Amino acid sequence: MSNERLRAAIAGAGLTTQTFSEMVAVDPKTVERWISADRLPHRSHRIRASEILRKSDGFLWPATHSDRASTSSTQAELVHVYPSRSAIEPPTWLQLVAQAKERIDVLAYAASFLHDSIPEFMTRLAERSRQGVQVRLLFGDPNGQAVDVRGQEEGIGELMAARCKLTWVYVTPLLAAHPIEARRHNTTLYASLFRFDDTLLANGHTYGSSASQSPVLHLCRIPGGRLFTHYLDSFERVWASSAPS
Repeated sequence: MSNERLRAAIAGAGLTTQTFSEMVAVDPKTVERWISADRLPHRSHRIRASEILRKSDGFLWPATHSDRASTSSTQAELVHVYPSRSAIEPPTWLQLVAQAKERIDVLAYAASFLHDSIPEFMTRLAERSRQGVQVRLLFGDPNGQAVDVRGQEEGIGELMAARCKLTWVYVTPLLAAHPIEARRHNTTLYASLFRFDDTLLANGHTYGSSASQSPVLHLCRIPGGRLFTHYLDSFERVWASSAPS
């Protein structure tokens, strides 16, 4: 059986078997065997391939789901569990922004705490974008069904849409003056995501409770781990399906 996921991922990345093999540091014939014969590469090669193709090794090679080393790496990605988002002090958020060197991604409905409780957050975000950090923001469409449903689930009704509108009031001026990308989504979210390079905070959504009252997973990406990539893939799917603001 051939590995069509690997074949598609290589093509999707705009690579040939030759160029991909050079990047992974193996012979092209080895890559051909990975594809045509569904051979399982050495773990170091799987990790490198995953980094290049931006796909988890579990996706490219499903047989590795029970691999002990991968399981251990995945468990090691969990740094801390906050009992609620409100348990994270404002200085922690500002420190994460300051430490980011390449990427900052935010996915939420409104994340109004960022401008209500941390007044400097948006300013710091703009500063980092001017310094070359890629910033992508995904907030809810105030007129979308997903925001309406979430408002009903939290028991706050139209207040959820109002919060989203307020967030866009704060965000929109930044888009004209800074290299920040932002999109409106109409997606059911099961977690708000806050990614700062290889650190990610995943704030789960609980039915009947606000995100501020729900637990947060603090993750740090580790080669071969899958938790970080699992959540990051979710961000990318919502980003791809959302409209630029």
